[in-house]
Amino acid sequence: MIALRHSASAPCCVVARADLRCLLPAHDRSAGSTSSAGCAEAAGRRKRLGLSLLVAAALAVASLPARAAVHVVDDTGASVVLAQPARRIVTLAPHATELVFAAGAGERVVGVIKGSDYPPAATRLPVIGDVAALDLERIVALAPDLIVTWPWTTPAQVSWLRDHGIPVFETDARHIDDIASDIERLGILAGTQASADAAAARFRAKADALARSAGGSLRLRVFYQVYDAPIYTLGGEQLVTQAMERCGGTNVFGTQPVPALQVSVEAVLAADPQVIIAGTDGALRPAWLDRWRRWKALAAVRLGNLFVVDANLLHRPGPRFVDGMASLCAALARAQRPKHDGL
Repeated sequence: MIALRHSASAPCCVVARADLRCLLPAHDRSAGSTSSAGCAEAAGRRKRLGLSLLVAAALAVASLPARAAVHVVDDTGASVVLAQPARRIVTLAPHATELVFAAGAGERVVGVIKGSDYPPAATRLPVIGDVAALDLERIVALAPDLIVTWPWTTPAQVSWLRDHGIPVFETDARHIDDIASDIERLGILAGTQASADAAAARFRAKADALARSAGGSLRLRVFYQVYDAPIYTLGGEQLVTQAMERCGGTNVFGTQPVPALQVSVEAVLAADPQVIIAGTDGALRPAWLDRWRRWKALAAVRLGNLFVVDANLLHRPGPRFVDGMASLCAALARAQRPKHDGL
């Protein structure tokens, strides 16, 4: 998932974020921040919120049979320990929602973040905020015994939830196989290990098959575009770049040690990609992709290699990433066929 900008926060979430400022001493609060009276009111809310959290956690634990503790290490290296397999899960990223469902624990998801549109069952679940701000009171009311998130969703609020006793599993896949590992570990936390292991095995098998099928191909220089004004592409610290390598391509900006970067038209022309691929929602062809045709000497234009892939698959580090990888491999396979001039 590639987030270039954040959405505006909802009013209820602004209150929760203001409450966090009240945790600071008065002399540390910035000018224009919450007043003393406001902080007194917020303190009452925090007290009620904390009490609700303790009661909810106690009820969640009391409703479960006694079993051995469940333990995994998340993608950040942090230990996640549950007294029992998770029964009430809140997900704080769309791909996290997909991972939990893939692990066989979809029926245990009780709250999701805005944008969680897959699988279809996720669209019927309560929404507890967006990437910019969470509704902490609503999350507490849902009495989760596990939160699944990633580094880009309101770290301060996630830390608050963790500090108040809710276990947090943070996903941050750096390699394609880490996605399969996330599925397996979430299966352990939810007690659905058999389903999770099967899903992870299918993911690995498909990824390996795609890499094998592209193994003998000529390597193509690829420019992968995610936005037009300004032009954004992906750097070396991206799963998409790894998928591109497995499919027989080389990211022309893959030496840049960042997830995403802004580039100029001149930089793209200098790199002279043999393939240009646009990543868009639903693989809808954007008008800006065909604007590259004005540079007729550009290898990708000369060879007719302007393609589109579904960003909802390829930009989310979830179980459908491998389906996005399949569409990427298919595009590069098409690029190999028509002409070999200039390759």
